[in-house]
Amino acid sequence: MVRVLDLFCGAGGFALGFQRAGFDLLGGIDNDYLTLRTYKNNIKCKKTLNADISELHSLDIRNEFNLLNPPDVIIASPPCEPFTIANANRKKRALSRLYDDEQGRLFLEAIRIIGDFKPKIFVIENVKNILDKKIKESIIYELNRVGYDEVFFNLLYAKSYGCPSQRKRVFISNYELNLKRTPITSNQFVINNLPEDSLYSDLPNQTHATIPENYVKKVYKLRWNQALVYFPSAISRRKSFKNWEKLYPYDIAPPVMGNSRFIHPFEHRPLTVREHAMLMTFPDDFKFYGGIKSQYNQVGEAVPPFLAFRIAKIIKLVIEINSYNK
Repeated sequence: MVRVLDLFCGAGGFALGFQRAGFDLLGGIDNDYLTLRTYKNNIKCKKTLNADISELHSLDIRNEFNLLNPPDVIIASPPCEPFTIANANRKKRALSRLYDDEQGRLFLEAIRIIGDFKPKIFVIENVKNILDKKIKESIIYELNRVGYDEVFFNLLYAKSYGCPSQRKRVFISNYELNLKRTPITSNQFVINNLPEDSLYSDLPNQTHATIPENYVKKVYKLRWNQALVYFPSAISRRKSFKNWEKLYPYDIAPPVMGNSRFIHPFEHRPLTVREHAMLMTFPDDFKFYGGIKSQYNQVGEAVPPFLAFRIAKIIKLVIEINSYNK
C-alpha cells in the first residue's frame, strides 16, 4: 500500500479522504491535543504525535513512526491565519507573512520536512491568498531549493467536488491535480437529511453554540443570508465578512471556517457541530472531541473529506502509472 504521513493533521479530514482511497496512513502530527484525540479516534493509523513541528527534526519523525523508508506521500495543512484576508491583523508585507510571522513560518517547516524525506508526491493545503505573487514565488523557490523542480498551485472549489460549501483552497503539489468535477448546487440535502428533533438524535456532536445574549432577539428577525455580526477584512475597513449568518437553504453554504457559526434556515438556533460537519462532508459516525469551541474549530479548519478523497484518487493513479513506467 502507498504510505502517507500527515503534517499539521488537524481533526483528520485530509487523512480520511486518503484512507477511503486505500492509502496506508502512517500517522498524523499536530500540536493540539484535543484535535489529535479526534484524529486518533477516527483515523486508522499506526501512530499520532502531539508535537510542535518546528521543534521536530526529520530523524525524530523517522524514529517516532519507525520509518525504515521515507513515506510515499506527505500531506500537510499548515496554519492559514497569517495569509487569509479574514484575519484583519495579518502582517501588511506579503513576505513577512511567510518569513516573519511565527505561524507563517510553519509553512516553511512543512517544506523542510518534505525536503528531508523526499516523498514521491507532496500536497500542502492552504487558503487562496497564498497565491499572492511574492508569496507564491517564495514558495516555489523554497520547494526548488529542497529538490522539487516542478511546483503546481491547484486552486480547487469544494462545491465542484460534492461539498455543499463555497470553500476555496489551494493545494500545492509537485503534480497537477486535474479532478473531474461533480458539482453540487445546494445544501438542501444536508437540511433534508437531518433527523426530526435532530438535537436529540443519537448522532454525535449534536450540541450547538450559545448565541450571545445581546443578539438573541435579533435572531428571530433575521432573513436568509443576513448575519448577526459583520466584520472587516485585512484589505478593507468595510465590514465584508459575516458571522452568525442565517443560511439560505437552496444554495451552497458560505465557507465553513474555524470561527464561523451559522443560524439554521428554518429554526431560530445555531447549527450544531454535526450540522457543520455535514456541510464539510464528514460522515455521521465521525466524532469530534474536546469542548464545543474546539469542535467547531476542528470542523472549520479541516479539508473536506469528499475533496480529499478525490485528490487521493488522482495521486494514487499517478503513483501507479509512474511505478508501471519504471
